[in-house]
Amino acid sequence: MRRIFCIIWLCIVSIGVINAEDGSRLWLRFQSCNTATLPNFTAINGNKGSFALQQFQEAWSLMTGNNLPERNLSAGHTLLIGTSKNREIKKVVKAKELKELGTEGYIIRTVMQGNKMVTLVASLGEGGLLYGVYHLLRLIQTGTDLLSLQISEKPSYDIRILNHWDNLNGTVERGYAGYSIWQWDKLPEVISPRYKEYARANASIGINGTVLNNVNASPDILTTSYLQKVKIIADILRPYHIKVYLSVNFSSPKIVGGLSDSDPLNPQVQKWWHEKATEIYRLIPDFGGFLVKANSEGQPGPMDYGRTHSDGANMLADALKPYGGIVMWRAFVYNPSPEDRAKQAYLEFKPLDGAFRNNVIIQVKNGPVDFQPREPFSPLFGAIQQTAIMPELQITQEYLGFSNHLVFLAPQWKEFLESDTHCKGENSTVAKSTDGTIYPHTHSAIAGVANIGLDTNWCGHHFAQANWYAFGRLAWDHTLTAEEIATEWIRMTFSNEPKFEKPVKEMMLQSWETAVDYMMPLGLHHIFAWDHHYGPEPWCNIPGARADWLPPYYHNAGTDGIGFDRTTTGSDAVSQYYSPLREQFNNLESCPEELLLWFHHVPWNHSMKNGRTLWEELCYRYDGGVQRVREFQKIWDRVEPFVDSDRFRHVQSRLRIQSRDAVWWKDACLLYFQTFSKKPIPYDIERPVHELEELQQIKLELKHHN
Repeated sequence: MRRIFCIIWLCIVSIGVINAEDGSRLWLRFQSCNTATLPNFTAINGNKGSFALQQFQEAWSLMTGNNLPERNLSAGHTLLIGTSKNREIKKVVKAKELKELGTEGYIIRTVMQGNKMVTLVASLGEGGLLYGVYHLLRLIQTGTDLLSLQISEKPSYDIRILNHWDNLNGTVERGYAGYSIWQWDKLPEVISPRYKEYARANASIGINGTVLNNVNASPDILTTSYLQKVKIIADILRPYHIKVYLSVNFSSPKIVGGLSDSDPLNPQVQKWWHEKATEIYRLIPDFGGFLVKANSEGQPGPMDYGRTHSDGANMLADALKPYGGIVMWRAFVYNPSPEDRAKQAYLEFKPLDGAFRNNVIIQVKNGPVDFQPREPFSPLFGAIQQTAIMPELQITQEYLGFSNHLVFLAPQWKEFLESDTHCKGENSTVAKSTDGTIYPHTHSAIAGVANIGLDTNWCGHHFAQANWYAFGRLAWDHTLTAEEIATEWIRMTFSNEPKFEKPVKEMMLQSWETAVDYMMPLGLHHIFAWDHHYGPEPWCNIPGARADWLPPYYHNAGTDGIGFDRTTTGSDAVSQYYSPLREQFNNLESCPEELLLWFHHVPWNHSMKNGRTLWEELCYRYDGGVQRVREFQKIWDRVEPFVDSDRFRHVQSRLRIQSRDAVWWKDACLLYFQTFSKKPIPYDIERPVHELEELQQIKLELKHHN
């Protein structure tokens, strides 16, 4: 009897483990679909051996416990999955329609053939077919009616790529979800099942490329032994139409090849890169190309030899050209200089516009400084016209609370992509200036710095998964709204229940502005703690450190006011923008208040549009951020009945951390800036609970795998 009881108990535990919600399935929780909402498919038809068809069958089996039978179109409601070569597809979709969408585009359509219903997914190529199948699965997961589908899509950007800042020793720079998923020490003998799961997740949101290693690249990645490991990963990702790219160290010819230098105009250096490219493509025929960080933060580059960025990029581009590879050359450059750091990338790259090969893309961070909670867009967007330029977004939350804070980044990215550069008059948005609409180039691209690690839930915080998802969706279609993306993710990741979806979506959509308010409102920026960037340290002053590494460089707080003067009488950064933006930013009265202290040094008594003084508005912004995080805690606690206990407790715990951190930020910044303003904190907002001296003693030693 005891043995029987033990067996029953073990079965119950096993079922609990199977049904456990640990976040590992991301937004692909097919097991959790309600069969009552599933379409009444009776059969499946399509290209024999199609990988996309196999992916649908796998998902359908998880949702229903059965495979759809493969029959002819005479069956009830048939699902038809095929390329333009499929005979049945040709009957329904014109070849011209698919040709206009390219090899990655697709059509999803429900039609009647006689008295039979057919839902079809069609594409010119297998890649588009895979994306179309995952779009259909998304519709099923979110409970969408499939009876009148008329969908036709193609991607906004050709190259939609994740940048992993993963090191060869398994650590991740600015990674907050554990160690790297690329287990270099075990490859090529041991292959993690996570590689395939990673590929599937990326394919499901349209990501088609991945840079495996850190932009602060080790030259070892180009050695033969490591390239053999890279080949294994590339082979696994290939069926999911994901190309592999590598970050390369510009000094590799000298360090790895044993040459006397790495001068891009040295014929021996050029020969080395050509031979290395040949070796790579022999192993990986669809290798995507190189990502390069050069002459920035101590990294080697062509300027070490008196050459230009274009000299270095073109040398690499020539080596990759015969194989169709590209070079993504980062414009994140700043060196010790009396010039405003926000201006330096423009000053270095604008004069080189048109000097790069057509298989070079300049990769530019969204803002002119460094992934700050809020920045104006980099003036290089719109200004670089003859060379392809690609946005670089940061998915991992280096400056937004790591994996402790719930900050949904789609609203930030939408603000950036929809910002009007005015490069070709009104409605010349960042998106249109980079997706080929305004400046047609050989390639268009967008990159996101990945927040993925070995943590069971991939991203360290269950809600951080939404930023990985949002990047992929916006890279595929930048016209999607943040609300649409949040709706999809919530329904796929948690629940279709309106009592859960509505409040959680509101929380997500408010979370970015909330973080800006409790960290750095009104255009304040880069006042983070030294090195790790977690928590506030506006007073930071490290002896011997460069000025532009320290917060006072950016906030310039004094008895006369606060903010960085970038007007025509200050650093003149405003002049890097097109009219009418430069005039708007230059004028204290017309400058958007969300960027006021980015462009202006403003007196504490300056009157804001709502009638408050600048000091008062700062206080209310900080306090408002704190109060909204506390509302997030209440929202999450109320939806407990609609979410599994493991994920509920995890998010609840993280919101507690975020609430404490928000108070830390508010108290540190207001008490410190009060030493300059000499004004009281308005009496109708919450009083500080810390002493400034106490906060100034905090020195965190964070272990975040970087």
